[in-house]
Amino acid sequence: MHDELIAQAQAWLTEDPDPETRTELARLIDAQDHTELAARFSGTLQFGTAGLRGELGAGPMRMNSSVVIRAAAGLAAYLKKQGHDDGLVVIGYDARHKSYDFARDTAAVMTGAGLRAAVLPRPLPTPVLAFAIRHLGAVAGVEVTASHNPPRDNGYKVYLGDGSQIVPPADVDIAAEIAAVPSLATVRRPTEGWDTLDDSVLDAYLARTDAVLAKDSPRTARTVYTAMHGVGKDVLLAAFARAGFPEPALVTEQADPDPDFPTVAFPNPEEPGAMDLAFAKARATTPDPDLIIANDPDADRCAVAVRDGDDWRMLRGDEVGALLAAHLVRRGATGTFAESIVSSSLLGRIAEKAGLPHVETLTGFKWIARAEGLRYGYEEALGYCVDPDGVRDKDGITAALLITELASQLKEEGRTLLDLLDDLAVEHGLHATDQLSVRVEDLSLITAAMRRLREQPPTELAGLPITRTDDLTQGTDTLPPTDGLRYALDGARVIVRPSGTEPKLKCYLEVVVPVAAHADLPEARAQATGLLESIKRDLSTAAGI
Repeated sequence: MHDELIAQAQAWLTEDPDPETRTELARLIDAQDHTELAARFSGTLQFGTAGLRGELGAGPMRMNSSVVIRAAAGLAAYLKKQGHDDGLVVIGYDARHKSYDFARDTAAVMTGAGLRAAVLPRPLPTPVLAFAIRHLGAVAGVEVTASHNPPRDNGYKVYLGDGSQIVPPADVDIAAEIAAVPSLATVRRPTEGWDTLDDSVLDAYLARTDAVLAKDSPRTARTVYTAMHGVGKDVLLAAFARAGFPEPALVTEQADPDPDFPTVAFPNPEEPGAMDLAFAKARATTPDPDLIIANDPDADRCAVAVRDGDDWRMLRGDEVGALLAAHLVRRGATGTFAESIVSSSLLGRIAEKAGLPHVETLTGFKWIARAEGLRYGYEEALGYCVDPDGVRDKDGITAALLITELASQLKEEGRTLLDLLDDLAVEHGLHATDQLSVRVEDLSLITAAMRRLREQPPTELAGLPITRTDDLTQGTDTLPPTDGLRYALDGARVIVRPSGTEPKLKCYLEVVVPVAAHADLPEARAQATGLLESIKRDLSTAAGI
């Protein structure tokens, strides 16, 4: 067994084109570190609808040049089978460790396969890549990013020519082509022949950002901004300057790209502590800012915080999703409002009252972006698509512009984002959401929890009877199959699913409390908070987590 493992590792070593991972793997072989080698060679990183994502390092279970070259070769073979013999593939990358190397590897493989390749000029937000695909008429796009994952990770996100991320069966077909690559020696990788784009694509993207704002709308809201050590700062500042907003006050410790993300445990605005420096900056800024904006490291997500009493608090993704929807309705937007099934049902209420189509999709923008007639889409994980004709994906830059326009408009009326949230609660009922999210080292714990919930399903949560259970592996009339469970309760909803991008079991909770008048809001909030806590506790027990 050990001999076979060492032989596998040595075979990989002879092909590895990266001196850094070669050295790392040679050291493991020399040390006969069978435990670590087994972790590296227990399979291969699976190419799915999120593309690839994993820890950097040597071996087929890690992100490295060998894995990326195979992925690029598989994608190239797939594109050629689709009839795109000399189509253009645009490649973007973030500022993580190895991102540029993986972008260059991809460009070389595409060029060697007879396709045309163009690489963005420097690390830029993922939405710029999504925009560039449609803008340049490309047949596909690749973004090298691990979004808000830990510093040791990187990833490989694939888009097709419509500018949205791949969905089945494309992911399965590409995975089959990757598996069919016999060896790296068969993959042509010239050292030149692709284009490095200039700033004209970025300029076109920035020109497009103007389209999300209403002509002559107020632009007075003051913001504090953090790029979370990612690539958002320069593009967001340029977009805000074009729009005529006051220049954001920067969280300087997190303003510039740093692949080690030194000030945060996880570079995700949703994680505890990630926004602490932004809150401190807001408290120290005069005049008082109206809101805090945060992007995640590849700037496709947008977090918003507001002053609440004497301090600041993060708005939930569902709250921002509802605010942007209400703003677009007020501006007379038409078209479909779409969201993932784990996002708040408040969007459906807002759309229904406005007489607009509303669609629920599976989790992820790869599904939301495909809603027919899409005008606005969002998911609770801080992702918002406010200009689907420009970027058919979540975009943290244009979302930041739109929420700042809304804050400016409310400011002119002597009101705040929280006032508008209160109005929506009185109009549609208080929709309170929360999440029970469990990160694991051992993925089998997630499988066991899902099995337990299926074999011993709960009949009630927080004293509320479960009126309906949907096992989403069966699919529904409107949704393709996915690994998840959905519970309908009287005045509440729960969805449980394994994360598609992280080793987490995620449980999404929502309770809806009717509200007769603004004066009833404090009591409704207290009731909602109590219910959510009870549901969390009972669900945790039922799942054994």
